[in-house]
Amino acid sequence: MRELTGIDPQALPEDLLQSTEPVLLRGLVAHWPVAQAGMRSSREAAAYLRRFWRGATVGMLLGPPEIDGRFFYDDAFTGFNFRREVGRLDAVLDTLMQLESVARPPALYVGSTTVDTCLPGFRTDNDLGFGGRDPLASVWLGNRSRIAAHFDLPDNIACVVAGRRRFTLFPPEEVAHLYVGPLDFTPAGQAVSLVDFARPDLERFPKFATAQERAQVVELRPGDALFIPSMWWHHIEALETFNVLVNYWWRQSPDHMDSPMAALFLSLMTLRELPPAQRRAWRTLFEHYVFEADEHTAAHLPPHARRALAPMDADGARRMRAQLLKRLNR
Repeated sequence: MRELTGIDPQALPEDLLQSTEPVLLRGLVAHWPVAQAGMRSSREAAAYLRRFWRGATVGMLLGPPEIDGRFFYDDAFTGFNFRREVGRLDAVLDTLMQLESVARPPALYVGSTTVDTCLPGFRTDNDLGFGGRDPLASVWLGNRSRIAAHFDLPDNIACVVAGRRRFTLFPPEEVAHLYVGPLDFTPAGQAVSLVDFARPDLERFPKFATAQERAQVVELRPGDALFIPSMWWHHIEALETFNVLVNYWWRQSPDHMDSPMAALFLSLMTLRELPPAQRRAWRTLFEHYVFEADEHTAAHLPPHARRALAPMDADGARRMRAQLLKRLNR
C-alpha cells in the first residue's frame, strides 16, 4: 500500500484527496490531543471525549457475546444478530469502561455519529484541513467489533485515535469474489460481504480465495490514518476493548448529483429481466451516453437542443428528477 509521511494535516495534498488507490497515512493525527490521550490509556481517551459532550444521544448496536463482535444477519436472514438502541454518550462510555474487565463481553458499537452534533468543539484541536472541501466528520466507538466488507460512495479518511483497527481492502472489481448480500436489506445501509473473514468458508465461497490474493491489509494504531477511495470494499476490525475512530467523508461530484445506487436499483427493475439481445443493446446505449460519453456525444446537436445530454447542473437535475418521478408514477 502506498504510504505518505510528513504531509501537513491542515493542508492535505490534492494527489491524496483525489487518489483512486488506498493510502496509508502513518502518524497523520498523532498530534491530536485525543490521539495523545488514546496512546496513554482508554480511560484518558474516554475522559477526553466527555469534555465535549453536551447531552446529545447516540445510536448504538448491541449484540450478545456469542457474535464475537460480528454485527451481521441472523441465521435465517430475516433479521440481524443485534439490536439497536439510543442512549447518552456518557452512559456508553461508562459501559465500555466496565466491559473492559469482562472476559467475553457483549458487543457495543456506536457508528457514524456526526462529530459537530455529538461533540461540539472537539474539532477545534482535532481536525484536518481539506481546502475548499467541507467533509462530513463522524466519530465511531465501541469495544471489539468486526464490520463486514462493504463499500461507501464518498471518499474517506479514517483516523484511529484510540485502540487498534485492522482494515482489509479490495478494489471495486472484486465484487464477484466477495459474495455480497442483499442490496435492499442490510445491517447498516450498505450491502455487505457474507464471508466471515475470521473463518472464511471456501467451500461455500470458493471465489473469495481470489479476492484474498488482491487484498490490502493494514493495522492502524492511535495517530494513524487511512485514505479509502470511493467504492473500495473495506472490512474493519476493532481489536481492543476500547476503540475510537474519527473519519471524514466527501464526494468528488456536484451536490445536485443523486446517488448512483438509484440508477442501480432502477436498472435491476427495468433491465435485468430483458432478453439477452435487448440487454446488450441497452449496454451499448449506457456506454455511449454514460460510461464513454465525451464532448463528441452530443456535438451534433445545437447547445439549446441538448437538454438531458447537456452538462448537468442543479436546474437540469431538478427537471430530470421530475421527469423520472412522472415516469415512475404512471
